[in-house]
Amino acid sequence: MKYLLALLIFSQTLFASEDWGQNGHRTVGKTAETYLKSKASKKIDRILNGQSLADASTFADEIKSDRAYDAYKPWHYANALLNETYIESAKNPMGDIVVGIQECIRQLKTGNLDKTKEQFYLKMLIHLVGDMHQPFHFGLKEDRGANDFKVKWFNQPTNMHSVWDTKMIESYNMSYTELSKNSPELSKSELNAIKSGTLLDWVEENRDLTRKVYQSAEAGENLSYRYMYEWFGVAELQMKKAGIRLAVILNDIYA
Repeated sequence: MKYLLALLIFSQTLFASEDWGQNGHRTVGKTAETYLKSKASKKIDRILNGQSLADASTFADEIKSDRAYDAYKPWHYANALLNETYIESAKNPMGDIVVGIQECIRQLKTGNLDKTKEQFYLKMLIHLVGDMHQPFHFGLKEDRGANDFKVKWFNQPTNMHSVWDTKMIESYNMSYTELSKNSPELSKSELNAIKSGTLLDWVEENRDLTRKVYQSAEAGENLSYRYMYEWFGVAELQMKKAGIRLAVILNDIYA
């Protein structure tokens, strides 16, 4: 059985956080490229001046060091109690990942953006759909999306957010092209199930996973081979889903 990792960041403001890491986000972008319709692929290629979705996928993290983009930091995550849905949760007045994805889609569908703005919202969308599939990007406010959920990874101090963002994928030691090429094979019915539903359906599916991964370790626990064996396949599937759903959204906008 192969294992992998999918992405999803939940930036800072209330949260100081990492990201799925470059390989995770690029794997999502690379996966999405294989599910794009030809018309959408050509339009996106023109908008991005030939830059790949994989390469564009890290833009939203790269701009976090620029104070001019501080307003977009809350777009990387959403907080909710484990016993409530996203709809039931208290919303951040500054926005959240769901608001961010919806706004990117709305802007791109207007069809009248100048190229600079279209590039911006497209690159943000590529990244945020990846973020949405990282379960701790829908984590608890009190532990900053598991950034304060301290554990060890092969005896080295870290936290659960980092385990899912970077540690597992680093341990697997594959490039993003290798990760996307070796992603799980899906039946036609499995593929159709992943493509179906709304954005909020996908959010609640991920929230179910959030509840499970919060219970997958104890504070201070030393995680290693056993955790990789039990959870990396789940992370791999999340990345695959993120790429497929990103393509669904982009095909709807551009095809």
